[in-house]
Amino acid sequence: MRSVGLDFGTTNSAIGVADDGGVKLARFEHAAGIADTFRSILFFHPEVRDARGRLVSVAGPRAIDRYLEAEGKGRLMQSLKSYLADRGFQATSIFSKTHTLVDLMTLLLADLRARAEEQLGPLGERIVVGRPVHFAHESTDGGEALAIERLTTSLANVGWTDVVFEYEPVAAAYYYEQQLKKDELVFIADFGGGTSDFSLISVGPSHTKEAKRRILGTDGVGIAGDALDARVLHNVVAPMLGLGSTYKAMFGRDLEVPVWIYAKLRRWHHLSFLKTKKNIDLLQEIASQTDEPEKIEALLHILDYDLGYHLYRAVERAKVDLSASEETRFVFTDLPLDIQATITRTQFEGWISEETTAMAECVDRLLATTGVAAKDVDQVFMTGGTSFVPAVRRIFDERFGAGKIRAGGEMISVATGLALRARSV
Repeated sequence: MRSVGLDFGTTNSAIGVADDGGVKLARFEHAAGIADTFRSILFFHPEVRDARGRLVSVAGPRAIDRYLEAEGKGRLMQSLKSYLADRGFQATSIFSKTHTLVDLMTLLLADLRARAEEQLGPLGERIVVGRPVHFAHESTDGGEALAIERLTTSLANVGWTDVVFEYEPVAAAYYYEQQLKKDELVFIADFGGGTSDFSLISVGPSHTKEAKRRILGTDGVGIAGDALDARVLHNVVAPMLGLGSTYKAMFGRDLEVPVWIYAKLRRWHHLSFLKTKKNIDLLQEIASQTDEPEKIEALLHILDYDLGYHLYRAVERAKVDLSASEETRFVFTDLPLDIQATITRTQFEGWISEETTAMAECVDRLLATTGVAAKDVDQVFMTGGTSFVPAVRRIFDERFGAGKIRAGGEMISVATGLALRARSV
């Protein structure tokens, strides 16, 4: 039985196999080179179909290649994991064909498995799969059970019928443990695209022969990188696309452009859901009745040409720049559309204060529920891209001291840990 671990992420996924020599992770070819992770993205082109006329999808980094080649033709599906616990999302129509969430997940996982087996060989039926402590939208009744059911069904559809789930921060602890020469009580902080997950766990040489490490506690929040991106979209991009603008409605009334449009915009992976005939007709009508038609036309341009991915990349670049600099220039150009603005780190930290407060409260809650004082934690291991954000890092510096902070394996720590965990199941 092979020891296989899968980190199925909101933004990126990774998969690996553990043997006596360590863990080998699959790598994925695309136009720009080779990626260590598999982008959790599906792309459909209306003209690419099988012999029976059914749409054919492509997933991962190759999906981005096809999307860029299509120049606005097609449908990009992103962040599927964030909908797992959401009863409100049952299915979506893609070029007049209805696809359930499980259908979409199955297509993505099938492509990921096929690409991985080209390198790693047959992956069998058993797999250890990472899961967040709390799924996004899990607050709804039965949300966790729904998420697990959907994910389990999707995995079974591609041949993984013997599934063990492990908390993602616990998996990161297995990765961190490899470098230890003595036992430690470690606080794990794992930041993904959709969730931030924390664990207090005892790791080290004396624990390596145990089937499971001694976990003192876990907690998490449905807030992470995507939520921080959303704040930039809302504060920088949305006002230039009509947020706050008014238009003349029936009987000459002045109405504000519907806010729900920009609620979708705040979550960049929801942009594709805005591109319906009903929504396009509404926006075209608003553009004809507003004093700022150029802003609504800019939004229509983004939707018409499926520029959500490009917009996301511009936002991500600004966020990354602000981790290293006090100021950056946000630039998003696709003529005639041209959005530019200066953003300071102080502004950004003000925009994300609600999110960082929620993260900090979760860290404090885990320490309180486990009865562990911050001074008694030996080290803090932070992983995931959001761990580079200075306001996030300060949460841990202030509680544990900067000298205790360790980081690494931002893209592959969880997948590596899951493969190591698979040795004991």
